[in-house]
Amino acid sequence: MDEVGMGDSGLGASDADAFLHEGDVCEWDAEVAGWVPPRPDAVALVAEAADLEAVFAAQRFARVDDLRLDALDDVTRYGGGSRELVMRSLRLELASALRITENAAGMMLARAESLVHSYPTVLDSLSRSGVTVRHAEILVDDLDVLDPVVAARLVGRALGLAESLPVGSFRRALRRLIDRETAPTLTERHQAAVRGRRIVVEPVGDSMSWVHALVPSVEAHAIFGRVTQKAVVIRDHDRGTTRGGEREGAGERSLDEIRADVFCDLLIDGTVPQHPEQARGIRATVVVTVPALALLGVEGVTDPAEVEGVGPIPIDTARELAGGASGWMRVLTHPETGAVVSVGRTRYRPPPELVKLVKWRADRCMGPGCSKPASQCQIDHSVAWADGGETSVTNTAPLCQGHHTVRHHGGWVITHLDDGSLEWVSPHGRRYVVPPERHLPTFYPNAA
Repeated sequence: MDEVGMGDSGLGASDADAFLHEGDVCEWDAEVAGWVPPRPDAVALVAEAADLEAVFAAQRFARVDDLRLDALDDVTRYGGGSRELVMRSLRLELASALRITENAAGMMLARAESLVHSYPTVLDSLSRSGVTVRHAEILVDDLDVLDPVVAARLVGRALGLAESLPVGSFRRALRRLIDRETAPTLTERHQAAVRGRRIVVEPVGDSMSWVHALVPSVEAHAIFGRVTQKAVVIRDHDRGTTRGGEREGAGERSLDEIRADVFCDLLIDGTVPQHPEQARGIRATVVVTVPALALLGVEGVTDPAEVEGVGPIPIDTARELAGGASGWMRVLTHPETGAVVSVGRTRYRPPPELVKLVKWRADRCMGPGCSKPASQCQIDHSVAWADGGETSVTNTAPLCQGHHTVRHHGGWVITHLDDGSLEWVSPHGRRYVVPPERHLPTFYPNAA
């Protein structure tokens, strides 16, 4: 092959630089000039992995929707009930298989249905890594709450924004696009949004949790304003004091701390004259389990107390709660076995002692992955009373309303194991074992 120089090609240096950026020049350059493409750097490798994540996510959404369609075509596998019951059972199966929450499984099913059937161009872009998974989720979530005609009209422009903007910028741009399109229906949309108001508790560790309240903006700012005003008055009036004494240490509470304390005080102890008389004076009831020796302050005993649905709390806090607060049920555990002592009877409706023991042992709903506190659950017979099942601690377990319904009508088979665990066999034959949080006491006869 004849040697070719820059002069022979008629290209200058700047032209050659531009030429080297063309995709079809690598073979010419490698053979003639000996140029070797650079190896991808660390950022390129991360970006490549992110692209693969998008591709696999698209496949997952498609398969999730196939699973949904199969379930609706074969309702007998899921108990043969209504569409709502089939979907409830399917959410439980998907959540159990992927080890996620049922809420996350429900969102995955809804997003998959929308991407496959309402926004196929978005799913195609995701499969080519044109958008990230988060772009696709935001697009679907924001468009799905609109009228289908409006959503169909906006999806093309929304996809264009998703393919060209980072997630944060895309979210704001999509919100502006929707607001401009739906401005004439703002009142109706606000009224619909108000119906979604709710309160959510999010644990964050160290015996602390966030309380999230989704409420109308006017009320939210009014709440914050009133709490702040009260906190300022308390701070000015009570400088140099602490809430809780030595447990919180010396020093003045910050305004944020006082604001949080006022918020708790108002919600726990406050009354509203406008509420029905039956709703006034209601106090929260929480179960706290305290190791007996720790409660007595025996040296060397460091086992923490536990609050149902929350987890460990400082033993000093437990001592305060165990001192007589009317809203707390106190359960003292055996210093060696950690078990509570109780008695049970054999009859259809569990006696209060048995209900307390069963719920204490489980601590939460014994549906796969469920975290609803046992105090909010129903007592279910693993072997039905009508089929000869006993009302005993070895045949009962707490289930929330949703899992109780799925357990009886969703195509699942439940077995109570010897150690107190529940074995759930799904409509597809998958097996999941849910153990209780605590063990029952074991009694041994005295040696002769």
